[in-house]
Amino acid sequence: MRLSAALPFDVEITFQIPQISYASTAPELSDNTRYDFFSRVVPPDSYQAQAMLDIVTAMGWNYVSTLASEGNYGESGVEAFVQISRETGGVCIAQSLKIPREPRPGEFDKIILRLLETPNARAVVMFANEDDIRRVLDAAKRNNQTGHFLWVGSDSWGSKISPVVQQESVAEGAITILPKRASIEAFDRYFKSRSLSNNRRNVWFAEFWEENFGCKLGMHGKRPGSPKKCTGLEKVGRDSTYEQEGKVQFVMDAVYAMAHALHRMHRDLCSGYPGLCPRMSNIDGKELLGYIRNVSFNGSAKTLVVFNENGDAPGRYDIYQYQITNKSAEYRIIGHWTDQLHLNMNAMQWVSGDSSVPASVCSLPCQTGERKKVVKGVSCCWHCERCEGYHYQASEFTCQLCPYELRPDQNRTSCQPIPIIKLEWHSPWAVVPVFIAILGILATTFVVVTFVRYNDTPIVRASGREMSYVLLTGIFLCYVTTFPMIAAPGVAVCSFRRIFLGLGMCFSYAALLTKTNRIHRIFEQGKRSVAAPRFISPASQLVITFSLISVQLMGVFVWFVADPPHTVVDYGEQRTQDPENARGVLKCDISDLSLICSLGYSILLMVTCTVYAIKTRGVPETFNEAKPIGFTMYTTCIIWLAFIPIFFGTAQSAERMYIQTATLTVSLSLSASVSLGMLYMPKVYIIILHPEQNVPKRKRSFKAIVTAATMTNKLSQLASERPNGEVKTELCESVDNSTPSTKTTYVSYTNHAI
Repeated sequence: MRLSAALPFDVEITFQIPQISYASTAPELSDNTRYDFFSRVVPPDSYQAQAMLDIVTAMGWNYVSTLASEGNYGESGVEAFVQISRETGGVCIAQSLKIPREPRPGEFDKIILRLLETPNARAVVMFANEDDIRRVLDAAKRNNQTGHFLWVGSDSWGSKISPVVQQESVAEGAITILPKRASIEAFDRYFKSRSLSNNRRNVWFAEFWEENFGCKLGMHGKRPGSPKKCTGLEKVGRDSTYEQEGKVQFVMDAVYAMAHALHRMHRDLCSGYPGLCPRMSNIDGKELLGYIRNVSFNGSAKTLVVFNENGDAPGRYDIYQYQITNKSAEYRIIGHWTDQLHLNMNAMQWVSGDSSVPASVCSLPCQTGERKKVVKGVSCCWHCERCEGYHYQASEFTCQLCPYELRPDQNRTSCQPIPIIKLEWHSPWAVVPVFIAILGILATTFVVVTFVRYNDTPIVRASGREMSYVLLTGIFLCYVTTFPMIAAPGVAVCSFRRIFLGLGMCFSYAALLTKTNRIHRIFEQGKRSVAAPRFISPASQLVITFSLISVQLMGVFVWFVADPPHTVVDYGEQRTQDPENARGVLKCDISDLSLICSLGYSILLMVTCTVYAIKTRGVPETFNEAKPIGFTMYTTCIIWLAFIPIFFGTAQSAERMYIQTATLTVSLSLSASVSLGMLYMPKVYIIILHPEQNVPKRKRSFKAIVTAATMTNKLSQLASERPNGEVKTELCESVDNSTPSTKTTYVSYTNHAI
C-alpha cells in the first residue's frame, strides 16, 4: 500500500482524525500543510531517494539514468531523487524515462534502446513496480545487455524473488534497498497456531484457508474445482509454505504508537480514573495528534519508534545486492542507511565475481596536470585539457600561469623555482677562452721578462721602452679580463668586469694611437721644416697615453656612482617553450648598451689608431714600426667587425650567455695576440735567437731621417707613373743611393728616431 485510500484522507481533513499508516511512503504525505493529521511508522520515499543517491555517490557513479513506473510512487520517487541530486550536486541525470501504465508491445525494448543512447550512464535508478522491473530485465536480456546495466532498485524491488526469476544473469550486481525490518517470532507462533476452530472472528480466514492449502471447505466452499476437500486439521507452516509478511512489524508499531499515545493521554487527562473518563469522552483530534507525535518507545523489532514534525518515521534501510555465487543467486545485505550510509564495499560482488566497482561516469577523471572543460549544460561531462607551457593546475577546472621566476613541477599541480645557472669553468664555452688567455698571459709575461732582461739593448731602446711596457700592460689586461668574465657573478666580480672590460683595450690602443700619432706628426713636420715637432719625448708620450686612459677610468667611475654593480637572475634569457629546459641565468647587471658604452671608447681609440696607421703607411720600414702597427690595426678591426654580428646576432639564442661571453673574451684575447705577435714577437726572436743583429748602429739626425722618408715617398710616386720596365731600375737606384746598408737600422728614441 503506497498511498492510503481517498476516504481516510477526506475523513482526516473533514473531521480532524489523526491517522497512523504502516505502509504509505509517498513523499507528498510529508506536506504538513495538507496532511497535518497524518503520521506513519515507515520512512517516506524522500529518505529512500536520499539513501539511493548516497549509494550512487559511494560507488563513484556521477552519470546515471532514472526509470519510473507511471503513477504516484514511481514519479514521486524519481522526482525526489532528481531534486536531491541537484541540491547536493555531483550526480547528473543522463535520461529520465517513464514506463506507461499500459505499455504497448515493444515498449520495454524501446526503453532499453533509449538507455543505450547514453552508454556511459550504466547505472539505472529504478522506482518501478514488480511487474515493470521484471519486464525491463527481460528486455535487457533480449537485447544482449547482460552485465551492461548497473541496477539500483527501490523498496518495490527490495529482496523479492519474482522480478529476477529466470533473469538472474541480467540482474546480477543489482543494488536494492528495503526499509529495515525484522521477523516477529511471537507473531509466527500466534499465526501458525490459528485454525478454523479458534479463529472464527476473522470472516476472511476461511477464504485464506482454502487459498493457502489448495482445498475446498464443504459444499459451500468458495474455491470451485478444488481437487480435495479441507479437513480443518491442516496446519500453517507445516502443510503449506509460510513467510511472514514484511509489513507485520510496521502494523504492530502503528498499533502500539496509537496505544502509547492514548495511554499517555489517559494518564494526563484521567489521572487515576479507571476506564474512559468524561474528559476523554469527546477526544479533540489536535490534542490526540500532539500525543501521537510525542511517542517514543522501542518497537516490535527493538527499534525506536518516533515521529518528526511532519509525522514521518526516521529513515532506516537495509541495502542488498543480488549476487551469484557457485551458480546460486541470492540477496546479500551489504550495508544499511540510517541518516547516513554504511556500506561494506568488500562484501560487494559484480559480474563474473569481479570485486572492482564498474564505472558509470560521463567522462573519466582527468589526469594530474589536466583541467576539466565542462560540457555546457552537463556538469558531469567534460573534456580534459592539459595545462600547457608555464601553466599549472590551480583547481579542478582552471590552469594558472606560474610566477615569472617559477615553473610547473613535473605533475603540473604547483610551481617550483626555476634552476639558476651560471657559466661554469668546466664548460667548453669557458675552457677554450681560458686556455687562450693562459697562453697569452704566459707569452706576454715572457715578452716582458725578455724586455726587462735586455732593457738596454738597441732593439728594446729603439722600440720605445716606456710605451712598450704600457702596451704590454694593456695586452696583459686583455688576457686577464677573461677570468672575471667567466667567474661566478658577485659584487666583487661584477666590479672587476666593469673595470677590466675596456681597460685593457684602452691601454693598448691609447699607446698605439700615441705612437702612430707621433710618427705621423714627425714626418708631417719634416715636410715643412727640419725642426722636431713638440711632445715627442718619452715623458710626453706617457702623459698623452695616460690622459687618454683616464677618460676610460672616469667613465667607469661615473658608471659605478650612477649604477652600483650588483647581480641579477635573468629568467627571460633561457625561458624556453618547454618549462623543463627553462633556466635562470645568474649574471652581472650589465646591459648590452652598457657594454657598448664601456667598449665604445676603446673602439674609438682603435679606429683613430687605424686611421693614423693608414696615414703613416708610406713611412720606410727601415726606420720605424708604422707598418707592423698598421697590420696590427687592420687585423684587429677585422676581429671586432666579426665580433659585432656574432655578439648581437645571438641575443635571442637560448645559449646567449655562453656564446656572448666566449665571443667577447676570445675577441679580446685575439686582438691582444695580434698586437703581441706582430709588434713584439719579431723583436723577441732577434733578441733571443739573433743577438748579433741587436747591436748599436750609426745614429742619424732628424734631418737625415726626414730626408730619407721624403725621398722614399717621391720614389713611390715616380714608380707609379713609370712603365714597368723602368720602375724597378729607378726605384732600386734610389734606394741604393738613400740607404747605404740593406740591414735594418735601429735608432734610439732619445735621438728622435722613429
